[in-house]
Amino acid sequence: MTGTTTGAAIAYCGSPPSPADLMGAWNLDPVLIAALLIYVPVALRYSANRNAAFGAWALAWLFFVSPLCALTSALFSARVLHHVVLIAAIAPLLAVAFPNVLRRGLPAGAVFLAHLVALWVWHAPGPYAWALSTVWGYWFMQATLLLTAWALWHEVLRPQAAAMPLALLLGTVGHMGLLGALLVFTPTPLYVAHFATTEAWGLQPLVDQQLAGLMMWVPAMLPYLAVGTLIALRHFPSEAEEPGMPSEEFRQ
Repeated sequence: MTGTTTGAAIAYCGSPPSPADLMGAWNLDPVLIAALLIYVPVALRYSANRNAAFGAWALAWLFFVSPLCALTSALFSARVLHHVVLIAAIAPLLAVAFPNVLRRGLPAGAVFLAHLVALWVWHAPGPYAWALSTVWGYWFMQATLLLTAWALWHEVLRPQAAAMPLALLLGTVGHMGLLGALLVFTPTPLYVAHFATTEAWGLQPLVDQQLAGLMMWVPAMLPYLAVGTLIALRHFPSEAEEPGMPSEEFRQ
């Protein structure tokens, strides 16, 4: 699918829609549809958790096939939402569904750094514009964001002492928060691809960019904080347990 905007090309998800056209702007890319359909028997046969596997599948349909895909051509804030769902919802669901796909091969610190680099590079104005200019560039951006996030969540969710998962989660929250803050407080719009596409939605490019920053600054952190809280509650004794007493799971 192709579309263009003034000053920059959008090679995937179609031309930027107006509010009146949005509901008809479905992405019917046959390669994408085929990949999502092939995923079904793979998930049925190989997933360790079918609910997680099909949760990721449903989110992929929603964000890549529905008009939300086209909306990312118009609004940077919609694309950031798209990326947030990819790394903070689809990736952890895949890590739960397929825990043995990404076997441990790199140190946790290298996995963290790879995801940090992917997130920051693809939200820099130059690489972002390049990724939108070709279909393969678009999918390279999506793949690197997803795979590095999947590897990170694999490290976070695998059985181990609490210190490493909590460090990975807090580190991710920290650098995502910094990126979000930069998008909020930068005084000029940075993303040329959206300079001529936000007005139809009642937004100036800078306001669209600030909404994207707020999205990354606050809601995007919630899955990481929620999982971190669960890990902490599981590994550290509650106040009700006296020091030195075995936890409930070891009493049985």
